[in-house]
Amino acid sequence: MVPPAPPPQHQAPPTHSKLVKAIAIILLALIVLVGVAVLTIWLTVKPRRLVYSIEDGSIHGFNLTNNHLNASFNFVLRAYNPNSKVSIYYDKVEALVAYEDQTVAFNNLDAFFQPHRNVTRLEVRLVAHDVLMFGPVGRDLGLEKSSGEVEVEVKVKARVRFKVGVWRSKRRNLRVSCAPVVIYFSSSKGFERTLCDAHL
Repeated sequence: MVPPAPPPQHQAPPTHSKLVKAIAIILLALIVLVGVAVLTIWLTVKPRRLVYSIEDGSIHGFNLTNNHLNASFNFVLRAYNPNSKVSIYYDKVEALVAYEDQTVAFNNLDAFFQPHRNVTRLEVRLVAHDVLMFGPVGRDLGLEKSSGEVEVEVKVKARVRFKVGVWRSKRRNLRVSCAPVVIYFSSSKGFERTLCDAHL
């Protein structure tokens, strides 16, 4: 007679699988908590896009001789922060004017702080001093001068930080592009506002 088979013995699951399970649950809970915190902050702050435009533009002392340009470009850049809880530090600001993708003048602007729901107007003066216009660019610029107007692109690059309450973000790169900016050589013609694209 065959003896009955012994009852199966239940083995306790290894302790390392319990540990892995506990770590996974803790990590999942942390991810959910961080997600809820980010969503709560976003819903509280409700960040909105910054708005930039060129409000005025003029050109003075224009002289194009042998494809060498001398001129002074003056612009008024309007920066609007529509956010009710976000302020902005502009730590480093650079501006340039380009014609047919060639930079003709460049300058650094003063750093500034922009409070929430604020409009700041910046006087931007960019001087081209004996700038060589490459290839057909000089010819095209001369033709536009004789037509009484010139189309340029104004670009602004800035290092910015955002402030919400006591919290300040890390520095981020802000790039603003305004085109086409039409400048009339005659002061009798009014300037038409140009909206800009901004990217962070």
